[in-house]
Amino acid sequence: MHEILKYLKAHGERLDSDIAKATGISLEKVRLGVSGLAASGDVIMCRLTRFEGGKASEGWLCRVSGYIPPASPGRKSKAETKAMNKADN
Repeated sequence: MHEILKYLKAHGERLDSDIAKATGISLEKVRLGVSGLAASGDVIMCRLTRFEGGKASEGWLCRVSGYIPPASPGRKSKAETKAMNKADN
């Protein structure tokens, strides 16, 4: 489970199949590990169904709990800038 958590911290939100391929752990073991991490509150997991070419594929989308990615660089919208200024006052 530690390996899964470490991978998610380094790479962000990923599908269970992507985690299995990257870490070399079987998909079944990844799902068991993610279930344990979700039960302890370390990971947030949701079930996902994608349709590609009319064919449904199911998976689990996982990310580290409580992690907020940094704001992207570049210009901010006027609404976001106003909200940030109000929060500072």
